[in-house]
Amino acid sequence: MADEAIRLPSPREATPCLFAFEGKTPRIHETAWVAPGAVIIGDVEIGAESNVWFNCGLRGDDNAIRIGARCNIQDGTVIHVNSGEIQGRPLATLIGDDVSIGHAAIIHACTLANRAFVGMGAVVLDGAVIEEGGMLAAGALLAPGKRIGPNELWTGRPARLARVMSPEERAQWALTAVHYVRLARRFRATLTPLG
Repeated sequence: MADEAIRLPSPREATPCLFAFEGKTPRIHETAWVAPGAVIIGDVEIGAESNVWFNCGLRGDDNAIRIGARCNIQDGTVIHVNSGEIQGRPLATLIGDDVSIGHAAIIHACTLANRAFVGMGAVVLDGAVIEEGGMLAAGALLAPGKRIGPNELWTGRPARLARVMSPEERAQWALTAVHYVRLARRFRATLTPLG
């Protein structure tokens, strides 16, 4: 036993948990990265260079989840849907490109447009919309059907408009998506299970 080499699994053997549900299978772009321990179920599509981190749960059962390119879904986040419609829109979860979602957020049957930002521990509820460049602060709760306008920052529980961000301020927050694309590449290349 002492002379036997310890065999470490390759990073490709450290896989997320993917499940088909009622014939619908997650579709993950070949350049996306999903961390081990993330659970992705059913009608979920993840775009190019997007990344889903440890202990996230994405459940596309009663409706679809669509995630665009270069999004980061950080550790412990839950993304779900609902059945039916609200204001004529299906209660799917639609996430555009370059969206950042902080650790332990809840994203439920809502729309996050390109470059939207959801802070750590924030909650976005059914039918809510965060328009392009809009931001929901850490710990905030966006009530059902509410809409954050372009480049607006909303805070609180329930969330209310705090201010419109300057182009310079919003540009700083946009760097989060760039950072996470690079970080996901590093994890894909070097993450190695130790037993």
